Amino acid sequence: MGAADVVPGVSGGTIAFISGIYEELITSINNIRPALLGIWRRQGFRAFWQALNGNFLLALVLGIATSVLSLAKGISWLLTEEPVLIWSFFFGLVVASILYVARAIGRWTPGGILALLVGAALAYLVVSLPVSEDTGGMGYLFLSGALAICAMILPGISGAFILVLLGSYKTVLDAVHERDLQIIVVVGLGAVFGLLSFARLLKWMFARYRDLTLALLTGFIAGSLRKIWPWKEVLETQVFDGKVVPVREAGVWPWDYPGEPRLGLAIALAIAGFALIFLLEGLARQKKPAP
Repeated sequence: MGAADVVPGVSGGTIAFISGIYEELITSINNIRPALLGIWRRQGFRAFWQALNGNFLLALVLGIATSVLSLAKGISWLLTEEPVLIWSFFFGLVVASILYVARAIGRWTPGGILALLVGAALAYLVVSLPVSEDTGGMGYLFLSGALAICAMILPGISGAFILVLLGSYKTVLDAVHERDLQIIVVVGLGAVFGLLSFARLLKWMFARYRDLTLALLTGFIAGSLRKIWPWKEVLETQVFDGKVVPVREAGVWPWDYPGEPRLGLAIALAIAGFALIFLLEGLARQKKPAP
């Protein structure tokens, strides 16, 4: 999940889903509530930790942090120096994710097909939106944090990309570098609010409309393919933290790509990404306890 979150356009929620921990993640986030403090006072820390599913959340947070710290520099270099190859790998990974999530749907119905199309259309629209100008207001930054964290746990849409779309990416990045606690706290509170609220909505949807929810998530992942198509022509850039970052791109065919298309190697890496999903699926199945 940490490696995916480093890449703008790839969601850590997608990786959580294919590794078989997505519903446990949503349930664990949903368990974070004030009542946990009462459990701690009445029954002690061990009961509190079990109710929180603390081992799972701690392992997840440490894994994400480790991955971000160890892979961010390498992936950033690949995105700059070998964009076709890294996007090809993730394109294959996401295509396989679509098949994986769709296969989890128990029964396809007209409602499920409609949910799939709606999800695909919404994700396609989101990744096509023009970049907004940051208003700089604290209410806007609170909303930015809430929407970005929702996208981070939603398969198919990147939280960092949402910040770019909202025009808040540079503001948040500058606040972290300059240790502007006011902005950091406001964005953080927005993220906490968005995470807890959205997790409750997702849990409710899974409990009552599992197949429809899976179809909707499948659509979200499919609609995000536009963002991670390997061969893109840059139409608009912005400077973030001294780096030129593309904020508006258009997909082109490999033979129309302005640079070297690297078609053979790109296809090989896409196949590798595709195969990796089913390798992860096999590992996740082996880790599941026997009934």
